[in-house]
Amino acid sequence: MVRTPPPVVVGVTSGQPDAVVLAASEFAAQFGAELICASVDPSRYMLEELPDGSMTSASFDPDVLEQAAAEFDPGLRAQIERVLHGRSVAWSTRALAGEPARALGHLAGTVRAMMIVVGSREPTVRHTLRSFFTGSVAVRLAHGQQRPVITIPLNPIPFGTELPWDEE
Repeated sequence: MVRTPPPVVVGVTSGQPDAVVLAASEFAAQFGAELICASVDPSRYMLEELPDGSMTSASFDPDVLEQAAAEFDPGLRAQIERVLHGRSVAWSTRALAGEPARALGHLAGTVRAMMIVVGSREPTVRHTLRSFFTGSVAVRLAHGQQRPVITIPLNPIPFGTELPWDEE
């Protein structure tokens, strides 16, 4: 009996550098696994989880009463298609809702992923401020998962260089 390897889950966001999806696709290809590209909308919350890890969700905004299956951003899907074109890896997408680390971790548990891949935060003041209020997705996952969390560095800053958030 041939066993299918568990998938690799990668967290994707609009405008994210291609390096994250490329690295995740390399891991998936090395293991012969499917790559699941998951995007999380923090302005919505999960109502019902479906067997494949997708979900129905609703807006936190009380003025928006619709409930719907979470939809994957077509522009982000096009970016992923462009990045993965010609690569020998099976891939799919999932649109999730809620707090990003919790949603990615929950999906990884549902599909029994072998690992979760995310990008590091950008070394800018804006991203530092956002991480201060929302926390680092990579750090939250690393402390709340029983599976490996791989962080792909985005625009790394060499050791010994003053970081933007250290400036006075």
